[in-house]
Amino acid sequence: MGICGVKKLMGASGLVSLFMIAAMGSQQAEAASKKLTQAENDWFTAAEARLAERKKLRPITHKAKNVILFIGDGMGVSTVTAARILQGQMMGKTGEENMLSWEVFPHTALSKTYNTNQQVSDSAGTATAFMSGVKSKAGVLGVNEHIRRSDCASATGNHVESFLEIAEERGLKTGIITTARLTHATPAAAYAHLPERNWEYDAELSAESKAAGCTDIARQFVEFSKGDGIEVAFGGGRRAFLPKDKTDGEGSKGRRTDGRDLTAEWQARHKGGQYIWNKEGFDGINKTPVLGLFNASHMAFEQDRADDKGGEPSLAEMTAKGIELLDKKDQGYFLYVEGARIDHAHHGGNAARALSDTVAFSDAIKKAMEMTDPENTLIIVTADHSHPFTFAGYTTRGNPILGKVVKNDAQGAPKEAPELALDGKPYTSVGYYTGPGAVDGARANLTEQDTQAHDFRQQAIIPQKSGEHGGEDVAIYARGPSAYLLGGVVEQNYIFHVMMDAIRP
Repeated sequence: MGICGVKKLMGASGLVSLFMIAAMGSQQAEAASKKLTQAENDWFTAAEARLAERKKLRPITHKAKNVILFIGDGMGVSTVTAARILQGQMMGKTGEENMLSWEVFPHTALSKTYNTNQQVSDSAGTATAFMSGVKSKAGVLGVNEHIRRSDCASATGNHVESFLEIAEERGLKTGIITTARLTHATPAAAYAHLPERNWEYDAELSAESKAAGCTDIARQFVEFSKGDGIEVAFGGGRRAFLPKDKTDGEGSKGRRTDGRDLTAEWQARHKGGQYIWNKEGFDGINKTPVLGLFNASHMAFEQDRADDKGGEPSLAEMTAKGIELLDKKDQGYFLYVEGARIDHAHHGGNAARALSDTVAFSDAIKKAMEMTDPENTLIIVTADHSHPFTFAGYTTRGNPILGKVVKNDAQGAPKEAPELALDGKPYTSVGYYTGPGAVDGARANLTEQDTQAHDFRQQAIIPQKSGEHGGEDVAIYARGPSAYLLGGVVEQNYIFHVMMDAIRP
C-alpha cells in the first residue's frame, strides 16, 4: 500500500504517530549501541562479568550422591562480612573486596531461626530444625515441640528422625565433625533424642529422668544403631565418655559416675574401629569407623590450637580426612561439619577469635570444594543462629577490621587519628550489644589499648557474663544437586527438606 492508502486508513494524525514510532525506535537502537562513559571502569567490567556468569547458570536437578552440611555456629551476616575483610587483610589486601570460600556458591537464601517457644533461638532447637525438618523448642534435641524441656517422660512418642539417621538407613556412609564437644547441642542433634541438651553424661541426669528411661548423649552416641553406624566422628568432649576416676592423655579426668568407659565400649562395638585422641593418632588414620576425641571439653580456638598438649587437627584437616575416608565407598555419604567455636568466642565478646575461627571454617569449606564435584555433591553452608555482633562507624576502606574507627576527611582521604565519640574516646569498628565487654558507668578509654590483640574483648552495651544470641535471619549458601531450591526467605527446617530432595530414591 502506498502513502496515500495509509493516509486514507489512518488519517494525518495516525501517519504522524507512525513516523514518531519509527523515530523513537531509531533513537532507542542508537542509545542501546552507545558505549557508556563508565564502560572501561574496573567495577563496571567486573559486574558485567558476574552478570554473564549468572546468566549461564542452570539448576542441577538430578539426585545427589553426597551431601555435606556446614554449620558456622553463631555465624550471622555481620560475622561473615567482618571475617571476609579479616581474611583479605591477612593476605595483604584492603579486605573488603575479598570473598570467603562459600560466597561464590550460586544459590543463597535467608533462614528464619526462631524456636517454637523463643524469638531468639538456641543451638539445640535450631539444629533439630535443620536436621529433622520440624521446628522445636529451645534446649531440646531430636524431639518435636510437644515435649516439656527437661521432662523425660514427655519425650515418649515425640522423637523425630534426623537426616543422618535417614542417611544411614538408606545405605549412605555418615560423618560428624565439630570443634565443640561431640556431645554438644549442634552435633548431638544428628544422633540423640532428649528433652534437655545439657544431659551430655550420666551425672547430669536426675534419678527421675533415668527412671523414665532417658540416657545421656554420650551413651546415645556409642549405642547408635542406625544402618551400619556412624563411620567418622571427630571433635572434643572426652570427659563425657570417661569415668571420673580415669585420667585422659592430656591429664583431665572423666565425668561419668556410672564407672563406664565409653571409648572402650565404642571399640568393643566396632571391631577394628580406631579411637584416637591426638594429632599423631589422627595422622595415622586409614580406615573407618573412627572416633576422634581431641580434648576433654571443646577443641581449641584456631588461634590457640598450636598450644594444645596432644596436638589437634584443624577443621580443614578434619574435613579433608572425613571426605577421604567416606568417599572410599561407592554408595555416597552425608558429612555434617560444625565450626563451633565462632559462637563461643562471640559469647565471650572476643571478636578476634570469632573471626579467625570463621576464616578457619572457610578453609574447611574450600577443602571440601576442592575434593568434591558440584555435579554429584550438594554442599550447604549456613548458621544455626546469629549474635548481636555489630560492624559500623563510617570507617575508611582498608582500616583494620579489629581496629579503632578512622574516618575520611572532607576530601575523602583517611584521617591520621582515630575518630572520637561524644564522650571524647575512640571506638572500634566491631562490637557487641550484649556481653562481658560492657561495664557499669563510663566505658573504658581505648586510646592506649591494642584492640587487635587476641584477648581483647570488644565493648558492649548490656553487661552479661556471656553474650546472648542474635535473633535476625542468617544466610544459607548452596551448590550442587537441589541447591537451586534454596532461595528467598525460608523457615530453618526447610533445609532438611532440600537435603531430602537431593537424596530422593
